[in-house]
Amino acid sequence: MRIEPSQAIPTPAVVLITGIMGAGKSSVAQALAERLPRAAHVRGDAFRRMIVTGRAEMVRGASDEALAQLRLRYALAASVADGYAAAGFTTVYQDIIVGEDLPRVVASIRARPLFVVVLAPRAETALRRAELREGPSGYGEWTAEALDDLLRDTPRIGLWLDTSDLTVPETVDAILLRAVEARVG
Repeated sequence: MRIEPSQAIPTPAVVLITGIMGAGKSSVAQALAERLPRAAHVRGDAFRRMIVTGRAEMVRGASDEALAQLRLRYALAASVADGYAAAGFTTVYQDIIVGEDLPRVVASIRARPLFVVVLAPRAETALRRAELREGPSGYGEWTAEALDDLLRDTPRIGLWLDTSDLTVPETVDAILLRAVEARVG
């Protein structure tokens, strides 16, 4: 059943989509934005890539500088999401936001309504998807299981979807159908 986006997610609004690498965040966020009548897609990782020199990567036991850059990335992306919403767009903001960072990022987004969707496929599914992409999987020294453990320890905010057996269009349909469960604040 195809859900009309305007019935589920109004314009303007912010939809935050998170999950581990390979969860389908980019594909789902883009597909959701394409289904909305007036939407912007904010990719959190773009703010990491904007640092040309002096970038500190997020690795196990990350340095204080890496954590500061991660917080900066989240703050910039939340501000941009709010800016698009203030201009009348529904912003679909996607990034890897796990653990105690999720409630902090949710609290930093001022726009309302705000929807939070956590894509939570099984770890082996996320790893398989990440390995199918061009280039490196992105896991580096992380394992899918370690990131999945971080995700499972994340406070339960919004709509959590096991997308292991869902296609991108099916995931978007599930988000639209269950948008009331994703609404926070």
